[in-house]
Amino acid sequence: MAVNEEFIYSLRQANPIEDVIRSYVSIKRSGSRNFVCSCPFHSEKSPSCTIFVDTQSFYCFGCQAGGDVISFIMKIENLTFMEAVKFLAARAGMEVPESDSYHDRLSQRRTRIYEMNRLAANHFYRNLVSGPDRSGLEYFKKRQLRPETIKKYGLGYSLDSWSDLTDYLRSKGYTEEEIVDAWLAGRNKNGKLFDMFRKRVMFPIVDLRGNIIGFGGRVLDDSKPKYLNTGKTPVFDKGSNLFSMNFAKDSDTTRFILCEGYMDVIAVNQAGFSSAVATLGTAITPDQARLISHYAKEVIIAYDSDGAGQAATQKALNQFSDVGLQTRILHMEGAKDPDEYIKKFGSDRFRLLLDESGNAVNFILDNCEKGLDLNEEAGRVEFLKRAGKALAAIDSKLEREVYISRTSKKCDIPVEVLKAHVDDIINRGRKTAEKSEWRNIKAQTNFVKDDINPEARTFRKEAKAEESIIYYLLHRLQEAGRIAAEAPPDIFVTSFNKRVYSAILNRIQDPARFSISLLNEEFSDQEMGRISGIEAKYRETGLTNEGFEDCVRVLNAHRSSSADQPPSVDELNDLFRSKKQHQ
Repeated sequence: MAVNEEFIYSLRQANPIEDVIRSYVSIKRSGSRNFVCSCPFHSEKSPSCTIFVDTQSFYCFGCQAGGDVISFIMKIENLTFMEAVKFLAARAGMEVPESDSYHDRLSQRRTRIYEMNRLAANHFYRNLVSGPDRSGLEYFKKRQLRPETIKKYGLGYSLDSWSDLTDYLRSKGYTEEEIVDAWLAGRNKNGKLFDMFRKRVMFPIVDLRGNIIGFGGRVLDDSKPKYLNTGKTPVFDKGSNLFSMNFAKDSDTTRFILCEGYMDVIAVNQAGFSSAVATLGTAITPDQARLISHYAKEVIIAYDSDGAGQAATQKALNQFSDVGLQTRILHMEGAKDPDEYIKKFGSDRFRLLLDESGNAVNFILDNCEKGLDLNEEAGRVEFLKRAGKALAAIDSKLEREVYISRTSKKCDIPVEVLKAHVDDIINRGRKTAEKSEWRNIKAQTNFVKDDINPEARTFRKEAKAEESIIYYLLHRLQEAGRIAAEAPPDIFVTSFNKRVYSAILNRIQDPARFSISLLNEEFSDQEMGRISGIEAKYRETGLTNEGFEDCVRVLNAHRSSSADQPPSVDELNDLFRSKKQHQ
């Protein structure tokens, strides 16, 4: 039984691979982004299995086992693909679709919700700009939003009515059940329909493909809740999406700005900073942090300066650290949030503020000091215990030394004493021999007997080019059409790589939801390990557009040279056999 792409995506989201593997073996952080563990599939003295959080995959450089969370469960529990899917679904409290008709129904259901959301957004926009109630437009004017900004974000207004939107959607042919399914309406205790959003300025939430997946609505008075967001629907989960990510992903910078609310994001974007995003009424989640890590290298947290904002900043730092993103903290003097700062001081001052934002280490060390009196010995000891852990977490040795020196002066202790304390924390559980063995394991995997792709031994250069193209495709799924046009499968030389490349291209329906899990039914667990190995092997070096073009030239050159060569004895025998069959 085939399982659709949508369900596999949801299943993987509900079962983070690091959490699943942690339930079987002890894992520990490696660098800022990944985890390592002793491989559960072969005996070893030091860890050779890496868990890649950003791609939600694992790979053992010792035994070449690899894949995603489904592959892991298949192997460790000795289950078939469908058994592993059911295992993980039970773990997450999900129901496995029983037939392909589920996919058809879900696809139609999602399409109808996208259509209703688009119609609703247009309706809210008309209410705002030409409706009878001007309070929404007055609010945005007061917040100094320009007309082009209002149009860019598709901002709107929901009237003070219990049925304005539902009446409109009914007139367009949508049933009451469908409108409730989209979370655009609810039912009262008597079963009567009512609009979910009333007398609120409206913020459409758009996904990476440009679909309107939900709404945020803000009241114009002191009524509660101040913000109301769309609840969970087949197309929307507030913990997996970000406001304005559709604009930020296309910005020309890898420095994102994380704001606390919709208006902050819009104000920052209007001021010329298109990489601003915000969560949807919740603290940032691991899924949102991973999503940002796909497009950014650094995040500046621009939360409010109040107590709640500072607490949210600490949580965000932890999430970004887990996915390896560099983080800095925006400190705004004279304003409580970016919107107010830009109104007071302008966009140029805000740009300088971004450039001069403090790093996360200072923020963490300042927090270590909270509640303590450093004039007392007990306070200094407790501070040094807290600070020692923070200092040990700094990957850069040079940066760590700078902060050790600064912290030792603050507490008036010899820098050597604090350095020894931090080094002791770092060295616990991390031995030089283990690191050396790890490097040796990686080095030994450069070339071994290849039962999966035996042709690679004859065509080493071509096989390497093919693997590079597969890696390139996996990291640019949105560009699959262009990649397939420039590197069609028939230029591949080795049969295994060609089969992998073709399978990936054939399986890409929604690039945002593609995962290698979709290949599990076509490839053995050893072959799935090889596919994961390709991704793991090339991730350190990556592949540029120019590198991709070089790989294509290598394969085209091989095809051209092969065409000029006379047929081999084997090829002649195949030719004779085929002719004999047609006589």
